Amino acid sequence: MSDLLASLSAAAAGMEAQSMRLRHVSENIANADTPGYRRKLISFDQTVDGLVAPGTARLDRSELTRIYQPGHPLADATGHYDGSNVDLVIEIADAREAQRSYEANLRMFDQARQMTQSLFDLLRR
Repeated sequence: MSDLLASLSAAAAGMEAQSMRLRHVSENIANADTPGYRRKLISFDQTVDGLVAPGTARLDRSELTRIYQPGHPLADATGHYDGSNVDLVIEIADAREAQRSYEANLRMFDQARQMTQSLFDLLRR
């Protein structure tokens, strides 16, 4: 019985971590055109009981895109300003990966729940 509960806990922790990842990906996509915006990255940590947990978010330190638009209010003397370092192709790929990981954890959670229900049904007989 404790193995079933452990699998439920592991699946729930995985779903929580992937939902946090999806939240950061959606923030990155929403701010792709925001000048000076740096992409947020999230890592996963292993907890003491072996479950996964979302780590702290950190900013991507890669170069910001330089955009030439002389009439822009943020443009410097050369007519350039710093855009964001968000690449929509990477963000969409990350969102797909997080979605699939979430769905895999959801299937694992559902399977463990069904097994627990079957065990309870057997014990009631």
